[in-house]
This record gives sequence, structure tokens and C-alpha cells, in this order.
Amino acid sequence: MSAPVFLAEAAGLAVGTVVLEGPEGRHAVSVRRLRAGEEIVLTDGAGTGAYGTVAGVEGKDRLTVTVTDVRTEPEPRPRITVVQALPKGDRGELAVETMTETGVDVIVPWAAARCVTQWKGERGLKSLAKWRATAREAGKQARRLRFPEVADLATTKQVGALLSGAALGAVLHEEGSAPLATAALPGDVDGAGDGGIVLVVGPEGGVSTEELAAFAEAGAKPCRLGPTVLRTSTAGTAAAALLLARTGRWG
Repeated sequence: MSAPVFLAEAAGLAVGTVVLEGPEGRHAVSVRRLRAGEEIVLTDGAGTGAYGTVAGVEGKDRLTVTVTDVRTEPEPRPRITVVQALPKGDRGELAVETMTETGVDVIVPWAAARCVTQWKGERGLKSLAKWRATAREAGKQARRLRFPEVADLATTKQVGALLSGAALGAVLHEEGSAPLATAALPGDVDGAGDGGIVLVVGPEGGVSTEELAAFAEAGAKPCRLGPTVLRTSTAGTAAAALLLARTGRWG
């Protein structure tokens, strides 16, 4: 099994002795029960990882790590952004979790016209914080060094602007005439100058006619995944997996 990953301050990621304490230290000591000699990876969540072994454990929330190697991963290309309409209940966190594990780079919560769930005031801030915490924990679980960005809640107009700058923009839709499996990909897979891939996942009630028109004006076409209809909480993960394989990021 690969070494567990824990979040640490970027300034502390260097060869030598590093101290992990606080909530992450508590999780490592009291939950994962790491002991001296075990391998561990510390990351800033922005692409840098410090690899080493546990040198010692102090109390219930502090351990020292002997770091022998520090690596920084380049930003993956093409970047994959999923615009996720707000699902009902805890399905939003499920979507964030699985998209993070799959390899999505940016997740944008979207207040679509037909969303049953609405993020307003204090409730909206708490929901956004949950999505970000879910992405952070799923990133560690997936052994990622670069955690996905969870953006602020976007309006339809803001999603349109995001799509207009994409190298490939697509709206997942069961009645889409073109399959996502054959959509033209950004020509520059290495990423120099490409606008990345932006996928839009609608709510349980579907994407409205007005939203489809706005997204089409921004250059995004409706695309279908396959013969079955996926739930809003799983469609983004399935589509991202398809594109990760097609672009070679899973190669």
C-alpha cells in the first residue's frame, strides 16, 4: 500500500526533520496510528510532496518526520473543470468526493434554474465549506499532491464566461446529438496556451432551454455520455474518467 498523505504547510516541506501536529497530527497518530519507521507523505495540496518516514511520536497529536525527498508535480494538462449543479441532500459531497478521487482539477458549484437545493446566506457558506473539506479529505485519501480547487458558487452567466474561454466546453445532456467519447479534444495536450476542458452537469430537473441557449452561445454543445441516464451526482465523475483516459492523463 502506498504511504498515507497528510496536509502540511508549504514552508515546512523540505529535506530534514519536519513536525506534523494539530488536526493532521492527531489524525496521523490517533486515527491512522502511525508509528516510528512507517512511510508518510506530506503535501501542501498544491503539487508539492515531501516523502519520508516517521521518526517519533509525541502524545496524541504530534509526530516528527524525517523527510528524504521533496517533489513537485507540474499542473496536469489539459485541465478538467466540472461545473456541478447543486444536487439534493448530501449528493453534492458525494459528487465532490468521487470527482476528486478520479482526478478532476476544478469543481464549480452552480446555481442552476432547476436546482431544488439553494445556497443562500449562512447555509450557503456552510455548504461550500463542506464541499471544500470533502475535496481536501478525498484528495488525501486518493494520494493526490494537488487537490482540486472548489470555486465559489457560480451563476449561469458566470458559467457561460467560463465556457467561452475553454478549449472544449460541453454540457452533459441525455438528448445531446454528439457523444462525448468522440468530441474534439484540445490540440495542445501539454497545455501551452490551451483553455482546458469545461464540463457542465445539470441538476435533477435538467438544464433549462434558456441555459442551453446561453451555453451554446458561449461555444458549448450538449453531449451525451451513453445510452443510460446518470444521476447528477455521478455524471461528472463518469465524464471526467472518459476524458482522463482520452487525453492520456491516465496513460
